[in-house]
Amino acid sequence: MTLLLSESDYDELCQIPFDPEYYTTTPVDSFETIRWLPACLGHGRTRCLELSPGVWLDLINKEFTQPWALKVPVHEHLVQFTVLLSGTVDYEETYPTLETKKGYVSGSGFSPGYVARYGQLGYLEGINVHLEPQILEQFLVGQSLSLGQALLKKDEWKMAWFPAITVEMRTVAQQMLQCPFHGVTRRFFLQAKVFELFALQLHSIMADQNSSPFSGTLKPKTIEKIYEARARLVAQLESPPSVLELAQQVGLCDRTLRRGFRELFGTSVIGYLTQQRLHQAKDLLSQGNYTVAEVANNVGYSHLGHFSAAFRKQFGVSPKQWMLSN
Repeated sequence: MTLLLSESDYDELCQIPFDPEYYTTTPVDSFETIRWLPACLGHGRTRCLELSPGVWLDLINKEFTQPWALKVPVHEHLVQFTVLLSGTVDYEETYPTLETKKGYVSGSGFSPGYVARYGQLGYLEGINVHLEPQILEQFLVGQSLSLGQALLKKDEWKMAWFPAITVEMRTVAQQMLQCPFHGVTRRFFLQAKVFELFALQLHSIMADQNSSPFSGTLKPKTIEKIYEARARLVAQLESPPSVLELAQQVGLCDRTLRRGFRELFGTSVIGYLTQQRLHQAKDLLSQGNYTVAEVANNVGYSHLGHFSAAFRKQFGVSPKQWMLSN
């Protein structure tokens, strides 16, 4: 069973004293603090470093012993980017799943609320960076106006991208996690790597003409209809309507429905349908009352191979492995 925590719940768990015999005291630089993962969730830590005013780096190394989720409300958001070297973070309907092949880049502005699910694959390792918008403003002077408008928002929904992780990006992230320096040289080294990694991700986004950002530009009435379409889709997982039929049912054109699904839920209508079917399949497999073939058939897959491939892509393990582990 997944443990659902609010931000205040998680902060309270972090205040519980840890066992000094298990958690060895590690010397840290003056600009670094360590935040241990609460023992009830697993083992590991996040090294939090303030490299310079407005530049923060998290070095993440954790192992979860149970699945859990963190509920985060709507909040103001800095510029952020993340690269994982192992593990996944599932954002349910808000964003695509964050994993080792797909990074995360977000501008500033307001972030919608979300639920982040951890622990499905146990181990989580990677880097996470936050930047004050003012840090980027000086770099964007004289550059593309559209880039600055997309990255730096104030009283609007932020935009986010999910670029593919390249070998170069992984190498830089690994260098940051394995930094051999201490003190001021460590600080210089890590800050240089922060901007090198950000440059690689921005280059990937700008070079990909199909990399559309996720934002909050839909009208309230349209949002209501898209949520209604989602409810209708979930209610008919085994025999869903076509995208055109679904759009007609809620009074939208199919183009608006497709765009709205991507903007609100971070995936296409078909992609969302697939996600819901696979989550339902995961729950059925966890019960242990069905074979893999029966579950595949129950969630609308006529081909077992297609089901197994989709399940592995979504959760990182095969249906049989998931069933045995539960």
